[in-house]
Amino acid sequence: MAEDKKKAGAKGTSKGATKATARKVKDKWKAKEWYKIYAPRMFNATQLGETPSTDPASVMGRMAEATVHDLTGDFSKMHIKLKFRVTEVRGFDAHTVFIGMDLTSDYIRRMTRRKRTKTDHVVDVHLKDGYVVRVKPMSITEKRIQASQETAVRNHMSAELAAMGQEMAISDLVKSIISGDMARRLSNACKIIVPVKRVEIRKAEVLEMGEGGQDTPIIEQPAPEPTPEVAVEGAPVEGAPEAPAEEEIQSADKE
Repeated sequence: MAEDKKKAGAKGTSKGATKATARKVKDKWKAKEWYKIYAPRMFNATQLGETPSTDPASVMGRMAEATVHDLTGDFSKMHIKLKFRVTEVRGFDAHTVFIGMDLTSDYIRRMTRRKRTKTDHVVDVHLKDGYVVRVKPMSITEKRIQASQETAVRNHMSAELAAMGQEMAISDLVKSIISGDMARRLSNACKIIVPVKRVEIRKAEVLEMGEGGQDTPIIEQPAPEPTPEVAVEGAPVEGAPEAPAEEEIQSADKE
């Protein structure tokens, strides 16, 4: 009997501890606040999402991802992923900076075909505003090429990216990547060596932050939907016949 009482007491204690633990977990979630995460002004300060935290300091350094389609509504840019990091918290608003981009893996696989050469390259680009960005372009040729030709393609890409860095700030670089201008410029530079079918910027990451900010907008905001015209009582409606003048009505009555 004594042993049974002990077992029952132990079970009751364990159940009580489990309930207390559950209450503590619930209390932790009740203490958390939701912080809204915003993209930098370079992307029109679009809201990226929300994150819970009990302390604003713990929100600092958190990462957020979004595709260009999420920010602009352009379905043709669904394969470009942008990465951001929280660097400032004001109230319940967390503000981020751009730290990199990459392409989705399925998009890269679709471009790879047999009897073609895919050349990957890595270049550290020093921008005029002090940023250092590691750019990883990828070129795909019409047919198989030799190793010496691949080396020549890499050298031309390095020289072209170095020249672009001297004339670009961080906002210009990101805009050229998203719009495809950088890929087209690299493709034209490499065509003198081998016929290049396609060039893509596979990945880019910010290695060093510069003195310049990320305030220059590089994407257009979606156009607002037109508001429907509402007819107001007493106001003329477009396309409706005009009401007859008072004098015309009186003359009609006399007749």
